[in-house]
Amino acid sequence: MSVPGPLARHILSLADTKRLLGIRYSDWILGSPSLETGIAASAMAQDEWGHARLLYSMLKRLGFDPVAVEQDRPAERYYSAPALDVPFPDWAAFVAATVVVDGALAVALESFSHGDFALARSRVPKMLAEEEYHHQFGAAWFARLAGARGEGARRLEAAARAALPSTLAWLLPEDSDYETIVAEGRVRPGAQVRERFEDRVGATLALAGLRIGEIEPARVGWDPERRRGPGAPGEEAVERARGDRNRALFVE
Repeated sequence: MSVPGPLARHILSLADTKRLLGIRYSDWILGSPSLETGIAASAMAQDEWGHARLLYSMLKRLGFDPVAVEQDRPAERYYSAPALDVPFPDWAAFVAATVVVDGALAVALESFSHGDFALARSRVPKMLAEEEYHHQFGAAWFARLAGARGEGARRLEAAARAALPSTLAWLLPEDSDYETIVAEGRVRPGAQVRERFEDRVGATLALAGLRIGEIEPARVGWDPERRRGPGAPGEEAVERARGDRNRALFVE
């Protein structure tokens, strides 16, 4: 299923990334370091799914059926950030994604909310308010793991370093689609978005010795249609996101 139009593809990039991030968070409801962190993972997963639904619904204003967009696409048609293509292997990767990917999403949404698309201006601010908990949770755990040093700190740095190049490319796409929606007043220019991302997560990442300015975005193999690099999320995660196994049980 192809989604024409730069604005529609931008919305889909945000929505799909939210949806997949919710799936990855939900994997850690059980198996996280404590009952409290499991509850936090559950709450953040629910936030992401709710935000994704709101974003998908915006596509109706642009002439698309949100239900079809949500339920009828295979994994290779997802526009989600590449850092979410595979599950988080450990809690350090979970924490790194909360800072890197969730942080990038918040900054992208903030940019969108300051544009002239009415639905974004009215709906995104509430999402951003809910994102503040994710920001505080991720920053606190990142500082905790980085400060403890040892194996946890090494895994944290490796996970964040691995996620940053593709996430920066996703957040700062240097293509005609993004140039179009900037020119239309839908989002902020890339330089402003990058500065805001550094303001939001730069000090936290520095605790693990990472400097955003030293990281090159991974743009090799860039797919302008899907607004991301090569690859796709695992089919199993997309099946869960679509609700394939349980849809047949739905009774109206």
